[in-house]
Amino acid sequence: MREIIFDTETTGLSPKDGHRLVEIGAVEMVNGALTGKKFHVYINPERDMPLEAYKVHKISEEFLQDKPLFADPDVGPAFVEFVGDATLVAHNASFDMGFVQYELEKASLPALNGDVVDTVKIARKRFPGSPASLDALCSRFEIDTTQRERDGHGALLDARLLAEVYIELTGGAQAGLALGGRGGFAGANGEAQPRPIRGAPRPVLLSDDEKAAHQAFISEMDSPVWAKVARG
Repeated sequence: MREIIFDTETTGLSPKDGHRLVEIGAVEMVNGALTGKKFHVYINPERDMPLEAYKVHKISEEFLQDKPLFADPDVGPAFVEFVGDATLVAHNASFDMGFVQYELEKASLPALNGDVVDTVKIARKRFPGSPASLDALCSRFEIDTTQRERDGHGALLDARLLAEVYIELTGGAQAGLALGGRGGFAGANGEAQPRPIRGAPRPVLLSDDEKAAHQAFISEMDSPVWAKVARG
């Protein structure tokens, strides 16, 4: 089973208000395991960057000026090709899919018509009344967010974190095991088995090139917070 776990960053909350995509990050998962294949791109939104959005993702209008448009072959068409017929997985999927489908239509590209999984809905069903943010779920499942806390969040890093959360939320079902009850998973005999006990938090592994690209990005920021981080 092939799934694409992805995340986006935008200039605002809705394309209906003229907001656009500025970043897409995605990772491939096959039968519950990350394959190492990924998709990541920054996008020129052809508009300004509102301060409210900048405070969230720290992606500036100046940084995006020389980035490709969504219609560029290496952006929209490349993302459609990367997804193929895979199931898409996102956290609050209606938000991310709304922007992606809008950009595809605007660029006269085919819509994505495959299955879509929303991890927020899964989390709220499994843990009713509990926080369902990505940070809250990472904390619940003891997934290492050190890099996110140090460098700030981005679409590719968040997609990798979400992949770890997704595996936990589905109780190992993505590795070919059927879901059992009460937070466990079904074994070979179909009976619910306890979830495996985790040891140390799982590290989020980015390649050296990805780390260098992210460091180059944050080095352009004129922010006392980031300067303090850089000084260690």
